[in-house]
Amino acid sequence: MLMYMSNIRPETASTPLHSVSVAGVVVREDGRVLTIKRADNGTWEPPGGVLELAEAPEDGVRREVYEETGIKVRVDRLTGVYKNTSRGIVALVFRCRVEGGHEQLSDESAAVEWLTPDEVTSRMADVYAVRVTDALLDGAPRVRTHDGRNLTRNL
Repeated sequence: MLMYMSNIRPETASTPLHSVSVAGVVVREDGRVLTIKRADNGTWEPPGGVLELAEAPEDGVRREVYEETGIKVRVDRLTGVYKNTSRGIVALVFRCRVEGGHEQLSDESAAVEWLTPDEVTSRMADVYAVRVTDALLDGAPRVRTHDGRNLTRNL
């Protein structure tokens, strides 16, 4: 035990920091998925954003989806963990279902649409489309890494 403890490095200013984000893959009864076209860069993604410090992940998903789309959701389960190795962002993705509300734009969303899985893969960059396709699968959550553009590890 003493040898193990001596290998632990104290936290310093050079300790890497990570940001944690959450996203909701909201699936309607007809199989369509809620998506946004981001206002800042025009990319299509599942709704989501940075998890607040004192916020539980499920609460963050509900908040982010509602803020960006006007849709209230019930969080069903964690479907994946995705790390952007170039930016130090860890994203927790949850499958959700609609509980209420109606589609509306926000400062963060230039468009809100319900897409088919095929439309998701044609409109979204691979690093975001895989989050949706993983969420549509059954089984254990997937763990993947990417460099912001390309997947680098699949589990």
